[in-house]
Amino acid sequence: MVDVRIARRGVRDERVLNAMRTVPRERFVSEAMAEFAYEDSPLPIEEGQTISQPYIVAAMIEAAEIAPGDRVLEVGAGSGYAAAVIGQIAGEVYAIERHDALGRMAQERFEALGYKNITLRVGDGTRGWPDAGPFDAILVAAGGPEVPQALKAQLAVDGRLVIPVGEYGDQKLCKVTRCSEDRYSEESLGAVTFVPLIGEQGWSEDGRRSASNHVPGTSRKQTLPEMISDAAENLPAFDDPAFVRLFDRFADRRVVLLGEASHGTSEFYQARAAITRHLIEQHGFTIVAVEADWPDAATVDHYVRHRPAQKAAEAPFQRFPTWMWRNTDIAALIEWMRSRNEAVSEKDARAGFYGLDIYNMSGSIAAVLGYLDRVDPEAAKVARERYGCLTPWQKDPATYGRATLSRGYAECEEAVIEQCRELLAKRLDYAREDGDDFLDAAQNARLVASAERYYRIMYYGGAESWNLRDTHMFETLENLLEAKGPNAKAIVWAHNSHIGDARHTDMGVTRDELNIGQLCREKFGRDAALIGFGTHTGTVAAATDWDGDMEVKRVLPSRRDSYERLCHDSGKERFLLDLSPGKHEALRRRLSEPRLERFIGVIYRPDTELWSHYSQAVLPEQFDAYVWFDETQAVTPLGPEHHRGMPETYPFGE
Repeated sequence: MVDVRIARRGVRDERVLNAMRTVPRERFVSEAMAEFAYEDSPLPIEEGQTISQPYIVAAMIEAAEIAPGDRVLEVGAGSGYAAAVIGQIAGEVYAIERHDALGRMAQERFEALGYKNITLRVGDGTRGWPDAGPFDAILVAAGGPEVPQALKAQLAVDGRLVIPVGEYGDQKLCKVTRCSEDRYSEESLGAVTFVPLIGEQGWSEDGRRSASNHVPGTSRKQTLPEMISDAAENLPAFDDPAFVRLFDRFADRRVVLLGEASHGTSEFYQARAAITRHLIEQHGFTIVAVEADWPDAATVDHYVRHRPAQKAAEAPFQRFPTWMWRNTDIAALIEWMRSRNEAVSEKDARAGFYGLDIYNMSGSIAAVLGYLDRVDPEAAKVARERYGCLTPWQKDPATYGRATLSRGYAECEEAVIEQCRELLAKRLDYAREDGDDFLDAAQNARLVASAERYYRIMYYGGAESWNLRDTHMFETLENLLEAKGPNAKAIVWAHNSHIGDARHTDMGVTRDELNIGQLCREKFGRDAALIGFGTHTGTVAAATDWDGDMEVKRVLPSRRDSYERLCHDSGKERFLLDLSPGKHEALRRRLSEPRLERFIGVIYRPDTELWSHYSQAVLPEQFDAYVWFDETQAVTPLGPEHHRGMPETYPFGE
């Protein structure tokens, strides 16, 4: 946690890093939360409060410049974790907590761990602790409307006060330094989200500013949701021509990447389909490249471009997660592409449907699980958990990492790789029967070269697996563009985690992961448009575990400290937010501090949503535009009733 989540994000003070390594965070949360103790996330504690994100704890202590021998005041002790970390550096720590129950539990932890230089009391932290001052440093773990005058007065000369300031959802971390008896300097350290600072010189219990801390004559600046509302361009219905015309600003790009915040939300599919039809029909795009396996998509491509049917090919998209491509929204797009292509006499001008993903990833996972089910059911159970977490926004819990090093995995590895080889050979037999199609043959050759390495590293997971997969998808996109000629233009459908520039998310910042969006920006520059999608609540088609049954699940309302909540609070139901440089610069600056963003793949676990589905990002750097639907509905999977007598090669035939 310290090396990857904290030091890599910029905390350099060795005293702080060593203190973070020393204090056992699991001792400051409930037993139910202990397994998440070393994730870089805030965690719930008693009295409806939270224990702060470890990185924020470390960053605040570093900003306060705490040194050995210092006298430090901490306001908002909560579980006692931050005070314990501070106590590893400072001479004396005075902690104030307003909840009596939290104060008692924190004191018990200090005593159990032998931390003797921390004194704690229950009271109003906004008034400080005058009898114990002056303090060399004061840290406040709750956000006030302004910096309490009482706390400033208790700083020693040259003392530092670090406190979140502002309304909830629009807070800045402020550092105040006392330069002399009557002079202070202030600087902003970036956007943060903390619980409200309740007290005489903070907020009142009902959420209003306490009268004693209100400065008459001050005016309220525009909130972030208000700024989003002003910049948002309302989206009409999908079948309204005005909907697609809003995306003409991206029609001159060579690659338009369309994301999604989940793999099971109908509005995302409908919007991308409408944009895709428009770009094909009006702007000459001929490549629709999707986050799907090449051989499955090739079967669809034969259908939409009226190519000869593949002999002996398996029906596509039969493996988990079937609903991702076998749904009514995709079926409608494919029928439109087939009908439109029929009217295009020049075959090279017909729009094709291509898969970017590594060779039959879902099939290879199924092979792994099938083998383990037979030889080691316990290892199979762990594998299902682990494959459910093979996503860049997941925190890679240490329990999964330890499981992959168990004896069962080591003994099964070679047999699993052989299973994947056999699967690959079987699918290549189908491809050989279609030898006239050079693009298929060339792509399959590339896949053969990388397949075994991918299967092996996928078996153990990690950043290398993700990077190989996205690099492969990007190279496949490059190969398609090259094969179609210098004027070819492509539309990419993939999850936000693939198409949003990874350099501006936790993926790239803390885990050295890259993605298609980053690689496209590096290759094409402005000729690539990265468009993300988001939602506040509704329903989604997803499973609980890898290879599990599809369920229609309720999406929890977005967290109050997320980008999604800012969009929801704008009051707009559906909109396009142009984040391009030069557009809405004031808003881009306000949005450019890292915040939480939600990522739902084919797995959705609402009970652990914060740890399973949220990660930090910088939205205006991640995307060129953001499409918002406040409430969304799950996709409708296809069933036998959609077959209607189509030939067996029809993509969705039963």
